Amino acid sequence: MPVTDVATDTENLTMTVTADFAAPIERVWNAYSDPRQLERFWGPPGWPATFTAWDHTIGGRANYSMSGPRGEKSSGYWEFLAIEEPRRFEVLDGFTDEEGNPNEQFPAMRMEFTFAPTSDGTHMVTTSHFASLEALEQVVEMGMVEGTKMAMAQLDAVLQDLREYAEGKGTRVEMLDDTHVRITRLVNGPRELVWRAHHEPELIRQWMLGPDGWEMTECVATTTVGESYRNSWAPVGDTEGQPFGFEGEVLLSDAPRRAVTTERMQGQPVETLNDLNLYEEDGATLVTVLIEYPDKDTRDMILATGMADGMEASFERLEREVLAAARS
Repeated sequence: MPVTDVATDTENLTMTVTADFAAPIERVWNAYSDPRQLERFWGPPGWPATFTAWDHTIGGRANYSMSGPRGEKSSGYWEFLAIEEPRRFEVLDGFTDEEGNPNEQFPAMRMEFTFAPTSDGTHMVTTSHFASLEALEQVVEMGMVEGTKMAMAQLDAVLQDLREYAEGKGTRVEMLDDTHVRITRLVNGPRELVWRAHHEPELIRQWMLGPDGWEMTECVATTTVGESYRNSWAPVGDTEGQPFGFEGEVLLSDAPRRAVTTERMQGQPVETLNDLNLYEEDGATLVTVLIEYPDKDTRDMILATGMADGMEASFERLEREVLAAARS
């Protein structure tokens, strides 16, 4: 994780974030000066950002919005006060309403980003200046410290070539906190096809089977918000185990980029929130699933079932049987 320290200073009304990146200063600068790259990490997991306007000049303005997993919206803006490539830039950061007008109910802050080369990469310091102690306390109470740490933890994937970052590393599980887990897997295929493989029954049946020895007995898929899906599996031949299945509802669908669903085992009340994101680069797609559990015990119980191993077996089958067939 690149963030090494987050410190609040109630006397000087600042919050300072210190981070180190294993990438040259020019590469880090590019990540902060290109809206398409910023979109991949500016919002914390579960709240991806979309920049709808970008005027990267002194006095210029950038508008962005962040979308929560249940359809929540939070919008903001940057007004560029200083740009000194590749060492420093400064913005006024504030909240906006849906029309892009500044929202005076929430505090704006001046943010200064500084970058310095090191022997291993780049050292970055971000200092947020607040107009009052109340404003500082308000953003801390809103979760800015935790959100900043989680957002910047996504930068490693942005700064590296996607294949260098994820190829050959299989299904990776990261515990972000007691109730959030991020699962990533690079799939060698275009995003459009990977999206279809997740949402079209005839393709789902070909790969979403987990370990060998299981068959899918039911597959009801949908991308319509408010509708329900349902998948069931049963052992085949001498495979041990009991039939089981999952079901849930679609909360958000943004093809072919993002889908958010609830998920619960059939017949059980425990429900998770699954946030699927697909990002394509150089013909490969990074599949990211952010799972929100109701509590730590549920998280640990589900992970202990071997879920990640089953997902890896399915992803291998996806590449071998679905994507390879599409290329032939």
